[in-house]
Amino acid sequence: MMLAENVVELTIASQLEYIDLVTTLTDNITSMIAFDEEAAYWINMAVRESVANAVEHGNKYDPQRSVDIRFTIGVDALRVSIRDYGEGFDPSTLPDPLDPNNLLNPAGRGILYMRTFMDSVEYARHPEGGMIVTMSKRRAPRQTDEGDHRHDAVGN
Repeated sequence: MMLAENVVELTIASQLEYIDLVTTLTDNITSMIAFDEEAAYWINMAVRESVANAVEHGNKYDPQRSVDIRFTIGVDALRVSIRDYGEGFDPSTLPDPLDPNNLLNPAGRGILYMRTFMDSVEYARHPEGGMIVTMSKRRAPRQTDEGDHRHDAVGN
């Protein structure tokens, strides 16, 4: 039997103060679907970086533009899509933050974090404008978690 994916969507104004709302939601979702504490921390960091990039670089803090965040909760993975309404960019043009000449330059560091912490990170231009960053993180399905007896009382 194929289980349906659950979707949670949030739209925020292009203001950094809303990032805490997004990270609180991220923490709740990663806890709800039983990511361990370390994975949940890094997922949160990747989402925070992506939303901050959308506000700052994508929408350039324009209060008339929003940032759309979509969490797709699957059986074995969490997918997070962040859309801005800016001009878009080519990720291949960013400086390599690991190049010795760029070690003190913060440009591109958020994208490095996202690529490091998540299993996949993809960029696409939205047909109606802006960029969409889609990140995913796999996890073991609950029914294969050996030694986890928390669900025994409910028959899982």
